[in-house]
Amino acid sequence: MSDPLSEVVRLLHPRAVFANLITGKGNWAVRYSEGGQPGFCIVLEGSSRLAVDGHEAITISAGDFVLLPTTPAFTISSFGPAPPVYMDPHQVVGRKDELRYGAQGGEPDMRALGGSFLFDCADPGLLVSLLPKVVHVQGSARLSQLVRMVGEESADEQPGSEFMLSKLVEMMLVEAMRSTAAGTAPPGLLRGLGDERLAAALKQMHARIDHAWSVTELAKAAALSRSSFFERFTRTVGVAPMEYLLAWRMEIAKDLLTRDELTVSEVAERVGYGSTSTFSVAFSRHVGQSPSAYAGRRPHSEA
Repeated sequence: MSDPLSEVVRLLHPRAVFANLITGKGNWAVRYSEGGQPGFCIVLEGSSRLAVDGHEAITISAGDFVLLPTTPAFTISSFGPAPPVYMDPHQVVGRKDELRYGAQGGEPDMRALGGSFLFDCADPGLLVSLLPKVVHVQGSARLSQLVRMVGEESADEQPGSEFMLSKLVEMMLVEAMRSTAAGTAPPGLLRGLGDERLAAALKQMHARIDHAWSVTELAKAAALSRSSFFERFTRTVGVAPMEYLLAWRMEIAKDLLTRDELTVSEVAERVGYGSTSTFSVAFSRHVGQSPSAYAGRRPHSEA
């Protein structure tokens, strides 16, 4: 049976992760401008206050993991008053030295690892659509272990580090998604997979993307009536079943067009279209350009 969550992470094509040690002492506050790329932080010792724009401030303590799928502007601080120091997140990416907040001397009150992910995918918005704007996971030993390994790999730069880091990103993302309660996830695949009945239909859909699915067939896989399935799927996943299927087929098609040496007709067949012209019309309407233009190929590749 296909695993939709694994497929999503694979389609993101994580290719790099940057992490650096962050420490703080005394009273301090640091204001970061919007980053854009998904960012994360795990607290190793102590605690601090995190205020992400548009969200209530939270306390993050040792063992806590925070994932910001879009990394909006935010302030991280101690609990005492302090004027904020303004920082550009793009200037922090790739730093190898310790980033110190507050008093520069003495043992820190807080230690954390912070960093960001880079994806080599067509649509990084895929991750954003699955998760809340702020993912706060408390006390996950598995995430702590993974992030510590990221820190070690980033610092040591041993042979094979690039491969190791890309795999660690995949594991971190899957673990973060698993740890996100279905009830707090926005409507989408993650919430759908948290529903046992809908999960059965979603897995079938992903396993046989080229099948000519009907709502009746999918309802049967979910052991629900057609009307109950349609209403439950639409409410939980955020779109109607056939609309979701179309969107997922287009994600697979975009990946195949940019990564495999396939003709447009072969891609069309892989994602369930018997006619290349029908696929081209659907793709153009959904993506905004023809399959051949998206792939950067000459027109004759559609043959």
